[in-house]
Amino acid sequence: MTTATTATTTPGHTAHRLWTRSRGVLLGLLLLVIGGIVLATLRSGEQHGRLDPRSADRTGSQALAQLLSAHGVTTQVVTTSEEAAAAAGPDSTLLVTAPDVLTEGQLTNLSTAADRAPGRTVLLAPGSASLQVLAPTVHVEPQIGNAPRQPGCSLPAARSTGDVLLGGLRYAATGPSVDRCYDASGYATLLRLPAPDGDRDTVLLGSADFLYNQHLAERGNASLALQLLGTHKHVVWYLPSVSDPSSTAPDDKPGLLDLLPAGWRWALLQLTLAALCAALWRARRLGPLVPERLPVTVPAAETTEGHARLYEQAHARDRASAVLRSAARTRLAPLIGVPAAHAHTPDVLLPAVRTQLGATPLATSDLQSLLFGPAPADDKALVHLADQLDTLESSIVSQERHAPREHPDR
Repeated sequence: MTTATTATTTPGHTAHRLWTRSRGVLLGLLLLVIGGIVLATLRSGEQHGRLDPRSADRTGSQALAQLLSAHGVTTQVVTTSEEAAAAAGPDSTLLVTAPDVLTEGQLTNLSTAADRAPGRTVLLAPGSASLQVLAPTVHVEPQIGNAPRQPGCSLPAARSTGDVLLGGLRYAATGPSVDRCYDASGYATLLRLPAPDGDRDTVLLGSADFLYNQHLAERGNASLALQLLGTHKHVVWYLPSVSDPSSTAPDDKPGLLDLLPAGWRWALLQLTLAALCAALWRARRLGPLVPERLPVTVPAAETTEGHARLYEQAHARDRASAVLRSAARTRLAPLIGVPAAHAHTPDVLLPAVRTQLGATPLATSDLQSLLFGPAPADDKALVHLADQLDTLESSIVSQERHAPREHPDR
């Protein structure tokens, strides 16, 4: 027995199959893009104006600027190291909000400007890179969580304030006149380093959270901030900016990736990983099986076995069960007197099958599910379906053989 497979595929059917197979991936990509946009929007709104004295956001510092202004202290916002060095002078406090993002040249300019005139320099969460230039005698310890802490030192500003929300990076320094305040596991989260001449000092803060609008009114946060930044009549509030010409070397031209914000780089990495996962997921199935005319005559048993192996490798239990049910219905129809045109019509085939089975147990079984049901959930269920179809067909063939036949009168 030999078989030859011929089939035609219409463009509409192919487009429907492609949409059915790819809609899950497209839906996942759409949800990923929407989620990325929502997260980017939320994060950008929350981080906008961080430590900016003009910002009323939760992480802004407008409340502190207004508090300083009420006590006669003026605030000048600068975004370049040249502006900060020029504005820092006698009777001023230089606040550097992100010292670790500055280059060595920018840090050197700030250090030189601070040494020229008496005043105070306040560094927010400086790391080892910036301290090598601004405070080389200080040792940095890993950061710790923010929590209300007691002063534990003799610094007047801290003792009159009481407990404050502090944490973050911790610092250690030696010297008789160094003020080590708000201890966290043996290290200070507020460190004051006076200059040898006594005209200026440097204050290191492990965390800037207590300067935020959302935390300023808690505990003694406002009092400490006011006393640290309100010692002099003028505050130079330095917010480092990417537009600062001194942030890059003259011959260091930024590339395409350097122009992308950091958040989009992470988003691009996540999209790349998602695309790789989708490719690995779909790599095993390159597309639907395409029927074609066989170039040689192949025995039916080998063709059947080859199709079965392809179905097994592709986990195409839906296709395999559909073939089994269709073949069983095609063979059963002539046995029970159903025309071939109605072999796959449940309303015609099922009553005829039940009538042929009579009072047997198979007649009361769920023939609808057996002959027209859904795809099996696993391979074991597929084998069980094949056995049930064989049993049904054997029962009808057996009844057909033993049915009494009418003989014509002789």
